[in-house]
Amino acid sequence: MYPCTQCEKCFSSRMALCQHLNIHRGKYKCTECGRCYQSNRHLATHRRSHSGEKPFECTVCGKRFTQAGNLVTHSRIHSGEKPYKCHVCDKAFSESGALNTHMRVHTGDKPYKCSLCNKCFSTSSNLQLHKRHVHSNRRPYHCPYCGKLFKTNIELKSHVRIHTDAKRYSCRHCSHCFRWLVGLKTHLLKSHNEGTWFTCDICQQKFATRGELKLHSRRRHERMKPYVCSECPKRFCTSRELRRHHLVHSDLKRFSCGLCDKSFKHPGTVVKHFQKCAAELGFYSV
Repeated sequence: MYPCTQCEKCFSSRMALCQHLNIHRGKYKCTECGRCYQSNRHLATHRRSHSGEKPFECTVCGKRFTQAGNLVTHSRIHSGEKPYKCHVCDKAFSESGALNTHMRVHTGDKPYKCSLCNKCFSTSSNLQLHKRHVHSNRRPYHCPYCGKLFKTNIELKSHVRIHTDAKRYSCRHCSHCFRWLVGLKTHLLKSHNEGTWFTCDICQQKFATRGELKLHSRRRHERMKPYVCSECPKRFCTSRELRRHHLVHSDLKRFSCGLCDKSFKHPGTVVKHFQKCAAELGFYSV
């Protein structure tokens, strides 16, 4: 691995590192964030991300963008066009960056390295999520319905669907809608034969996502439980299971009902209570 001395990104070859260093060596530097560019035109385009200027508008949905290229990529959401195809598994993408990221599944390349624990990741977003979940306890986003706290706004938005029953993922082949993306992917695979199954090498069981396959292998075949409770000898397959178990050893009840003064240890308990409480007050029926 060849690490960049200016940021946390790592590369599998010296040539890739040299190409990346142009970002830091460009003579046109942004005064807001310090990012460098090879031309004043590229710097001017970048500055729109700080000023909020978005001159390019989608004629279908009205969404606006800072760059014409971003508008072109966005338009493929409406057209369904996916011109970038993986030569290994035939999976297609609407943008080249998504294909490059996907190829790391086959190559095993993980260019983003955590400066705190040296763990490597295939995307910068996964690195940032890792830092928030593993190295930070800050949870600034709270649910207005049950009071649960989250580290990212994306996690909060995903959680709120439990209360609102919003189903934002719709099938383009039929009228089915889903609350979670994994539900849509599973539906497309089972009902419309669209997508790629992830198959277990040992028992041939199929899964809609790589994460489900990984968890299946850990539970069923590897019998791996890497997360150990600091209070007792119990072990768990996922960090989420360990966090939930920790509530057993604590008297803290940080999940509160937004309609009354009751508090609970587990988020699932407060969700059930909230629905019952709301029905009693006449907001909706259970």
